[in-house]
Amino acid sequence: MKNRAPRLPQLPKTRTGISGFDDVTAGGLPKGRPTLVCGGPGCGKTLFAAEFLVRGAVEFGEPGVFMAFEETEEDLVKNVTSLGFDLKNLIAQKKVAVDFVRVERSEIEETGSYNLDGLFIRLEHAVKETGAKRVVLDTVESLFSGLSNTAVLRAELRRLFHWLKERRLTAVITGERGGEGTLTRQGLEEYVSDCVIMLDHRVREQMSTRRLRIVKYRGSTHGTNEYPFIIDEEGLSVLPITSLGLEHVASDARVPTGVAQLDGMLGGKGYFKGSSVMLTGGAGTGKTSFAASFAASVCAAGQSCLFIDFEESPSQLIRNMRSVGVNLGVHHQKGRLQILASRPTVHGLELHLVKLRKLVEKYKPAAVVIDPVSSLMSVGTTLDVQIMLTRIIDYLKLAGVTTVMTVLSDRSMDKVSSDVGVSSLIDTWIALDHQEVGGQRRRELRIIKSRGMAHSHQVLEFALTNGGVRLSPRG
Repeated sequence: MKNRAPRLPQLPKTRTGISGFDDVTAGGLPKGRPTLVCGGPGCGKTLFAAEFLVRGAVEFGEPGVFMAFEETEEDLVKNVTSLGFDLKNLIAQKKVAVDFVRVERSEIEETGSYNLDGLFIRLEHAVKETGAKRVVLDTVESLFSGLSNTAVLRAELRRLFHWLKERRLTAVITGERGGEGTLTRQGLEEYVSDCVIMLDHRVREQMSTRRLRIVKYRGSTHGTNEYPFIIDEEGLSVLPITSLGLEHVASDARVPTGVAQLDGMLGGKGYFKGSSVMLTGGAGTGKTSFAASFAASVCAAGQSCLFIDFEESPSQLIRNMRSVGVNLGVHHQKGRLQILASRPTVHGLELHLVKLRKLVEKYKPAAVVIDPVSSLMSVGTTLDVQIMLTRIIDYLKLAGVTTVMTVLSDRSMDKVSSDVGVSSLIDTWIALDHQEVGGQRRRELRIIKSRGMAHSHQVLEFALTNGGVRLSPRG
């Protein structure tokens, strides 16, 4: 047996507590070293730094110092309150110290004697008073806003970063995005050799999206792609995936579909647990009724279900499904059924995925219903939607969540697969249709495929009755 090489020590890291970010960086920021967070106005630099500090004090018992050069303590307290953080209370408990340093350009003299000794004294005092392990400097470039003497600028920046490293403080330094060829206006990235993070806020086709990228992280593996993130009432949330590997575990357990006769068509047991199911059909073919029947069945079994609706409000969905014998209201009242209703145009594609991830982490549902995913076509291109749905399917499979998605399509079966472009990723594909026979509409169901199980190849008729969905042989 070959001897394995000794495992090398890993770079110590400090967890930020920011949702998803510690996954992207494989543990957080470099411990006892400075990190540069740069980006344009409004991209979230200050809020990122504030959350890093607050979560450090609250969740990890690491006090911190926030040295601000643009916002007063009062303004900062108000701003982070929108994220649900009680900064004022943390300051009173001396878990966080906020020091506003006012810098006037007119008071800066461009001489070789210009230095940051005063800043070091104030910072040292605040660190000792709180026992700080974390430090934020926001925005440090304000210190040099009136300087054009690059020699003085470079010398003081080196001193600042050396001072922070010498005291083993995990620091976040924010910087404004620079021009062509540099990440920041003063070229701060030249002095922060450990970790550089770029935040970006872009608007495309009237859709706003924030993205995060790890430009470099010395001594550590990290994600190299752009990661979308949102800022809401709970802080920042980073989506730590751009694509996922095929690493999910396939379960042999079954989940009832909510329609007994459909279970019979699927070997008598229903869908595989953790699988992905697609219901396709034109308007009025009963896609939502089948999806709601599944959701009600999951909740009736004592498990939770997340229902994402892009077309109806929660009360409208509950009322409409009551007419076909599906009582979603009782499960909604008990908290087993969570309904998120919004127009797809509220967010960009990837932010829908961030929201979904947050909801799955919060409610830990056994099943997710998305009705209809084809509505997302109004938000992006066909390729963008395909990528988005691939990520949703992979993420939910990895989480072991059974997923039912409906797709609106009035096209032939041969063309449905290209509608949203994920039919090859789907485990079970059920097609719904309607025909006019003798002056009456007749609904039909067929199973296009269902991986890993024997299933019926029959085309059955079905009716939406006040007692639920009823299937019968084709007449």
